[in-house]
Amino acid sequence: MMGAVTPFVFDAPIETARLRLRPPTLGDVDAVLGYHGREDVARYQSFHPRDRERVTAWVTGNAAATRLEHDGDHLQPLLERKADGAVIGDLYFTVRSVRDQTAELGWTLHPDAQGVGYATEGAGALLDLAFGRLGLHRVIAELDPRNRASVALCRRLGMRDEALFREDVRFKGGWADTQVFAILDHEWAARR
Repeated sequence: MMGAVTPFVFDAPIETARLRLRPPTLGDVDAVLGYHGREDVARYQSFHPRDRERVTAWVTGNAAATRLEHDGDHLQPLLERKADGAVIGDLYFTVRSVRDQTAELGWTLHPDAQGVGYATEGAGALLDLAFGRLGLHRVIAELDPRNRASVALCRRLGMRDEALFREDVRFKGGWADTQVFAILDHEWAARR
């Protein structure tokens, strides 16, 4: 249907081969603090390293975000490794425009879990959700082009490099660039 999103309620985990994507709970504060509190993780994120109070607020707010239907609705599922139950990161997914059937995708991963395909696997599950269950047409990722790992992830997902905006955002005391990647529903379907 044009200009609509099939409503989705995140009331059960999304399973992949190695991961369980699920809403955060207060029991996850220490695990999330373990990577949100790190300078190297926050380097290219919009946040500075978070303390326990800010992580608790982040967990509480995102635990309540369980429905996708309207502009601005979002999910921030944790990436839980099935093998040992460890929380190794989180993903971000938001409906940018119902009318244009567009969403945005993002990710944050603990450095100890990087480089083995977890972000690709988790983000791929959300792209399946976007184009399959939600019926969206386009998903974008906006990132700092200095973040080479995220640029490489976008390319692994089949996302196209669409734009580079020079010094378009104030970022941690200076100016930063924004790089935009995107993929369309039929492009994702052709990869599956």
